[in-house]
Amino acid sequence: MTVMRVERVVYGVPNLDECVRFFEDFGLERLEGHGPGARFQTLLGQVVELRPADDPGLPPALEDGPTLREVVWGVDTTEALVELATALAADRETQLTDGEVHTTDETSFGVGLAVSEPATADTDQPGANRTGAVTRWNQPLHPPGRVRPLRLCHVALNIPKAGREEAVDFYTGRLGFVLTDRVREMGVFMRAPGDSDQHTLLLCHRPDRAGVNHTAYEVTSVDQVIVGANDMIDRGWREARRLGRHTVGSNIFRFIHAPCGGRVEFAADMDRVDDSYGPNDHEVTPPHHLWTLKTSREEAGT
Repeated sequence: MTVMRVERVVYGVPNLDECVRFFEDFGLERLEGHGPGARFQTLLGQVVELRPADDPGLPPALEDGPTLREVVWGVDTTEALVELATALAADRETQLTDGEVHTTDETSFGVGLAVSEPATADTDQPGANRTGAVTRWNQPLHPPGRVRPLRLCHVALNIPKAGREEAVDFYTGRLGFVLTDRVREMGVFMRAPGDSDQHTLLLCHRPDRAGVNHTAYEVTSVDQVIVGANDMIDRGWREARRLGRHTVGSNIFRFIHAPCGGRVEFAADMDRVDDSYGPNDHEVTPPHHLWTLKTSREEAGT
């Protein structure tokens, strides 16, 4: 009985129409209904929920402007939901709504629990070729077309430095998250116990304030990371980090500034780990990336 994945992220936004256009452009499927707000889903059925910033049903905002209000974690069984909810209720207020449990973590971010409902999707992709490891024969590649994010793979939250150990302990001690990499001056990476990504959650204390850092969405190839962000730029959105590969986690990335708060990340090829991995302690902060794209075109004026 365990937490499997991010099931839903909930934003409180004053600019609903702009945020709706953003996630439509991002390639998520809009779901019908849902009152004054809007919901979108990934191919594997995880949900991005947009609600008016003044919605009284939202957890309080921890920063000014549009921001993330709650992360709902998907658990594998109803029994797991009941067991975790009972444990949480021992020292904090919890609410049961429509079969979901809602509370707050040590930083006061909203935390929900729901039985996970994964959808199925075609994840087949052409293989990659290099000398000594040819996996694609007689199969020329074609343009990726419209990029549709496969899944919401992780959430990164900024937290204050004071109380950061307690913030981490809530997820590891109460929800069973597994530590993977601890970067002394930056933050703590951890994975949901039912997930094999190097991290499902990052608590980043370097900014020394509470707020959303980013949410990340896995696509099926490096090509889709590039084309997905290109499409967003063509639609008028601003890139936040150019193409690169992270050091911790090893995934390919491109970030886009999001009107709902923070940034969104196109991600591919993250490290997959098991219980034999970590936790690794980094006294010196590793470089943010192994590499990022460079060009001389702007300087040359071509």
